[in-house]
Amino acid sequence: MTRFAHNGEIRIAFEDLGGQGGDPLLLVMGLGTSRFWWPDGLVGELVRRGFHVVAYDQRDAGESTHLPDRPVGPPIKALLRAKPPAYSAEDLADDAVAVMAEVGWDSAHLFGHSMGGLVAQRIAIRHPHRIRSLTTSSAVPSDARGLRVLRHLHLAPLARFARLHFPQTPQGELALATAIARILAAPGQCLGEDDVREFVAKEAEHGVSSFRDDRAQSRQIGAKWHGGPLASIAAPTLVMHGGQDPMIRLSAARALSAAIPGARLVTLPGSGHFLARDVWATCATEIRSLADQADQSPPAVTAL
Repeated sequence: MTRFAHNGEIRIAFEDLGGQGGDPLLLVMGLGTSRFWWPDGLVGELVRRGFHVVAYDQRDAGESTHLPDRPVGPPIKALLRAKPPAYSAEDLADDAVAVMAEVGWDSAHLFGHSMGGLVAQRIAIRHPHRIRSLTTSSAVPSDARGLRVLRHLHLAPLARFARLHFPQTPQGELALATAIARILAAPGQCLGEDDVREFVAKEAEHGVSSFRDDRAQSRQIGAKWHGGPLASIAAPTLVMHGGQDPMIRLSAARALSAAIPGARLVTLPGSGHFLARDVWATCATEIRSLADQADQSPPAVTAL
């Protein structure tokens, strides 16, 4: 069931995915993607490991508020613009805290994937007392901005994304999602319709679709960060990255884990940018281990 939190006039859609009474875990999905792209199998693994799991749609995605159109150009151009298209990266971080407040959580563990991992880093910087632990997956480091982000990206997949055109029909949505998954897969990894069918069915049920709105993606990726550095993150941190990620280079994970004090880097051999079923158990186990570490750690002290 879809519920809504509010950050000012922005309405943020979220959903309780189960595990009531467990440790609170907030899931943050990536660029232009709805919360429905979190695989049921992965969520099930997390619930079985004692987490109460909630996922939300970032603004300009899914059932959350979509901002008025502006002439912002393609996402890569928005990334390099000095002026933000519609809102700040701080706004994206505050949206997550609004969800936590609506659920009734004073604090939570965070798991962000792709651009969701970038947003999760910034939530941990901006709202340190709200974050018990931080897990990022296949994300660029927050400290890399503008042109410096490009050194962590493989540019060929971006061109492949731009060439995708499918009709907005049920079969067209399934074909688009399948094509996206195959671009995000590791070389030699076989992904097909069965790997995305549940995402497409859920989006159809809720009247939304992912990857269709280039302007919304440009507004998300163009949100500028004015906050602190990664070195200020005090929460126990796990950096996961696919060993054969076709979108984001392993250099991003190495830079991220080096910048956050005490962060641990876990490389997933043979894995790409897509959260395929062969990594679900590993991800859940690693996140559980991190949460247990956080429970045993003394609270961070912030200097005044």
